[in-house]
Amino acid sequence: MGVQHGGASPLQALSNLWSAAGGDRAALERVRLTGADPVLPSSFRVGTAAQASIAATGLAAAEIWQQRTGRTQTVDVDMRHAAVEFRSERHMRTDGKPPGPAWDKIAGVYRTGDQRMVRLHTNFPHHRDGLLKLLDCAYDRAAVQAALMRWEGEAFETAAADAKMVATLMRSPAEWASHPQGQAVARLPLLEITRIGEAPTRPLSRNPERPLSDIRVLDLTRVIAGPVCGRALAAHGADVMRITAPHLPGLPKLDIDTGRGKLSAAIDLRATDDRDWLRGLVREAHVFVQGYRPGALAAKGFAPEALAEMRPGIVVVSLSAYGHEGPWAARRGFDSLVQNASGLNVAEAEAAGVPAPKELPAQALDHASGYLMAFGAMMALARKAEEGGSWHVAASLAQTGHWLSSLGRVDGGFACPEPSGEELRTLTDEMETPFGRLGFVKHAAILSETPAFWARPPVKLGTHAPVWPV
Repeated sequence: MGVQHGGASPLQALSNLWSAAGGDRAALERVRLTGADPVLPSSFRVGTAAQASIAATGLAAAEIWQQRTGRTQTVDVDMRHAAVEFRSERHMRTDGKPPGPAWDKIAGVYRTGDQRMVRLHTNFPHHRDGLLKLLDCAYDRAAVQAALMRWEGEAFETAAADAKMVATLMRSPAEWASHPQGQAVARLPLLEITRIGEAPTRPLSRNPERPLSDIRVLDLTRVIAGPVCGRALAAHGADVMRITAPHLPGLPKLDIDTGRGKLSAAIDLRATDDRDWLRGLVREAHVFVQGYRPGALAAKGFAPEALAEMRPGIVVVSLSAYGHEGPWAARRGFDSLVQNASGLNVAEAEAAGVPAPKELPAQALDHASGYLMAFGAMMALARKAEEGGSWHVAASLAQTGHWLSSLGRVDGGFACPEPSGEELRTLTDEMETPFGRLGFVKHAAILSETPAFWARPPVKLGTHAPVWPV
């Protein structure tokens, strides 16, 4: 994968997304996109991906607004602003303080005995402990490196997956393209919106205050991608309820950044009574977003088809790491691991002229997937209002990575300066929260009649009762 001139323009990328989801092409005339790559130091068109995915979300909200009110509005997205929003967790401030270290001390890249490289993800305690058990070593980088020298890279990747842990072998783009999972991902569309059940046409209420007023969203996701989806829906007026459980570890800084606009309730799906609580919430919900390991919620009785039976007309949004087809369909994964496995880190390093790996300048697969999920949810809501039915939206980090690669490359992208100082101040805002004064990145999709905002501050996980507000 060499650096290529040209590639998809932001408007072309947005147009392709919009058409693939069944959007009215006339709506594209009401979008204004400003800026051009590079806007972050990268050989990939990260800015185009940010601008197109956020613009798609904003345009979908504007179309629902038109469907509910008969009024149109314009959507403006500046590429630099969109790219900064793709790094919202980095720019968050609590009482003026930055978020602190993003990674556990043994997370990262290591060499193996066959001179390959593997990446470990150990931010969650159970993943850290599981990998240390597999390696039979101490919680120390030097000890981890010594243990990995007794492994071949691909054998360790497989053993980690078999142990339900998260680690990947660093591959080149060519290796990924020839890998069975890379081939499966290449066959899949970026976003799939499919009808999974029958339900009568149910138009949304007329003349709301905001595009998603009265829309109830259950958010059963963690880390970045899924929570960004819920945050985007909340920005346009949805009542979003984040569902977690006391035994599940959180990531406090990320939970604050992605918790804007959301309620947060605790439900333990291991308990029969709590599953009944969730069923009760589902029966009054419009959208159900989940990012659990493939099959995990289905085993608890909450597969997309089961949800459609509980609540005919529901829109179910599912996120996976590697897509729903191929030998890795059931594997856990995170943005950094997908970048590593799919050749993005090798390609970026080659373009920069540095030893691999070189990460993208943002968790771009996470953020793009989150906005694409929100876009898909809104397009499905609009279709349900006109056609009826229950709908399923499927996205994955690997499909998003494949899309990013397809947008083309940028020559000289690493000369782009990092956003800082006064530029960041113009793109951020503040609110009072239980955690202190929160500085956050404003939403980059500027709607002319219904500006996006978050009506609720982030709260500690499990703060609210698992009941919908009246």
